[in-house]
Amino acid sequence: MNAKPEPAVLPLDVERIRADFPLLSRTVHGKPLIYFDNANTGQKPLSVIEAVDRHYRGHNANVARAVHQLGEEATSAYEGARDAIARFINASSRDEVILTSGTTQSINLVAYSYALPKLKAGDAIVTTVMEHHANIVPWQLVAERTGATVKAAPIDANGELILEEYFKLLTPEVKLACVTHVSNVLGTVNPVREIARECRKRGIPLLVDGSQAAPHRPIDVQALGCDFYAITGHKMLAPTGTGALWAKREHLMAMPPFFGGGEMIREVRFSGTVFADPPHRFEAGTPNIAGFAGVKAAIDYLGGIGFERINAYEQDLLAYATTALESVPGVRIFGRAKDKEPVISFLIEGAHANDMATLLDLQGVAVRSGHHCAHPLMQFFGVPATLRASLAFYNTKAEVDGFIEAIGRVRKLLL
Repeated sequence: MNAKPEPAVLPLDVERIRADFPLLSRTVHGKPLIYFDNANTGQKPLSVIEAVDRHYRGHNANVARAVHQLGEEATSAYEGARDAIARFINASSRDEVILTSGTTQSINLVAYSYALPKLKAGDAIVTTVMEHHANIVPWQLVAERTGATVKAAPIDANGELILEEYFKLLTPEVKLACVTHVSNVLGTVNPVREIARECRKRGIPLLVDGSQAAPHRPIDVQALGCDFYAITGHKMLAPTGTGALWAKREHLMAMPPFFGGGEMIREVRFSGTVFADPPHRFEAGTPNIAGFAGVKAAIDYLGGIGFERINAYEQDLLAYATTALESVPGVRIFGRAKDKEPVISFLIEGAHANDMATLLDLQGVAVRSGHHCAHPLMQFFGVPATLRASLAFYNTKAEVDGFIEAIGRVRKLLL
């Protein structure tokens, strides 16, 4: 019997989607905006903007303690975001989700609450050369305080992690391993499941920086098998100052608070304080309540489109943009991983990255230039900076064409 063919992925109606994003219709320096800086921050659909506006217009109050109607509504919105994130990443319990300001805070929470109490002289933490500074510097800071060391696994010329070298670093003195799910510079997708499996064999917890994965692909923390997973809201259509840390329950129960203050306690006496259970133990002070109302709206928006459709469209756009960029004389593209998300870092021979980005901006094209918070990666490639064009499902091939034409005009000015 012949197997039934797989159902086709429904194409995106990109023009309809673009109408949901007010900022995409604006002009910059008199030119239609081409926004190719999505790895830095994603644009916001109307539903997210309206969710934040609706909170401040009709529900503004603090969370947790209030028994009045507004307080209950604010708490419901805030806790609703926790539920939405738990579903988004397939957490086994909402109580495993800590709401944070983003991946940087999430990783620092693990560094100071989980790693610092455990580390001693001679211990080690493993990370990789392709990491964002947020997955390097916190480990250096706690290592300096404890006498531990930070080891970095290498990558190859294509920007792919050399797995056998990563695994060689997982020696008995390693107390924590770290890896980015998707490189913010190269777009490389790392094989997190395989890394987590090797870490489990050695009894080493694994932390994953999921900032660049969350906007592009479904996340299933249970299937991945890691111990900690961090996401940032503003990269996945949500407001800035939002994010989450997922951690296995046994880790959270053993971790002391990182911040102290209101909302994270059961009882305070001068003879001692009894802390709340996770996740609230790690959520001191007033959170970004309106922002998290926007997070839920962003997750709902992404779910309404579906990651299967998003990924299919973005991969086609990435291939188109890569081929178009390769036609530019003197171009050097960094990152040729077999599995990558729609991020292209590049240089044009004879042109400085910052000069190119400045002149492209005058053409209405927004790209990122610099070290992208990844100094060790720049050092590996022997360059001080790159240009980075990062795409999203609301970008178009026509925008890619405009981007390439703008590069041509800028080359004539610089070279």
